[in-house]
Amino acid sequence: MSESASERPRRVALLLPGQGAQYRRMGMGLYTSQPVFAETMDEVFAAMGAAGPALRADWLAERPSVPVESAAWAQPLLFAVDVALGRLLMSWGIEPAALLGHSVGELAAAVLAGVFGLRDATALVLDRVSRVAAAPPGGMLAVAATRAEVEPFLAGNVVIGAVNAPRHTVLAGPREPLAETARQLDANGLSSRPVPSHTAFHSPVLAPCLAGADERVAATARRPPLITVYSGYTAAPLGAAEALDPGFWARQPMAPVLFWPALDALLSSGDHVLVEAGPGRGLGSIARRHPAVRRGASSVVTLLPSGPGDGGRDRLALRAAAEALHAEGFVRAGISCRRAAAS
Repeated sequence: MSESASERPRRVALLLPGQGAQYRRMGMGLYTSQPVFAETMDEVFAAMGAAGPALRADWLAERPSVPVESAAWAQPLLFAVDVALGRLLMSWGIEPAALLGHSVGELAAAVLAGVFGLRDATALVLDRVSRVAAAPPGGMLAVAATRAEVEPFLAGNVVIGAVNAPRHTVLAGPREPLAETARQLDANGLSSRPVPSHTAFHSPVLAPCLAGADERVAATARRPPLITVYSGYTAAPLGAAEALDPGFWARQPMAPVLFWPALDALLSSGDHVLVEAGPGRGLGSIARRHPAVRRGASSVVTLLPSGPGDGGRDRLALRAAAEALHAEGFVRAGISCRRAAAS
């Protein structure tokens, strides 16, 4: 007799955050306590060549020399921490059924799914960072409103950069027009806050900077995903054709992120334990608003604290996550991860 949907065990899906989730020394406490995490971070730093040691030192520094809002700091470190946490979970015996990355988190998901090798993907992140460095000063703005509510205020190359939740829309654009949009929103009773970014990611402003990026991706080995990846750009599972298409990856920095529609598609496929495998708890907070989580069919587990602190907070957060995963019924994984979290 086949088991019913209510009897079928929940599966793990990883949520991998992107720009805006970063904070100083994110995950630093695991660098000295979790070998798999440390080895992956070091692999990324080594792949960066001469820039790697400096970024590693800045990541571990109490006061980074580069602003954490800078793409040159945030993008490679977000990517590295996402992949390192994903690999750590896999080393515990957890086999994710699905991956959903936000912004640069989708590149991390692609690595975990086998689309790109880690060294090759690191090179793509660095290429992306070098290109957007030439973009005009810009930013991003999180608005507590629906897409329809913010659309009347879009002007001056300010566009919708992400749909994170029904009432969580992110705008992106050049600095001054974005500031004017924020003033207009406030005057009309719509609250907003800046996203930690000096770049107007996920907007057409970046188009001139990304010319030729598809050629760089075309020169990189690509394979169909071995794990289901829900793309934040199509709100659907990543197909082989998309995974192998250089243009699909090259366009991502200027394409809008459809996180909520992608999350909805993922949860419509079945009940999941959503594990936020990255810094902060932003994606987990969003996921908790989904009806499937609110009614208890799916649940959320976060691996790291919501912001900076000492390394002990990282280890405590990881231990709590390990216990939550054990309680969710991942027995073999729970035993392994409890031992790992205790180190």
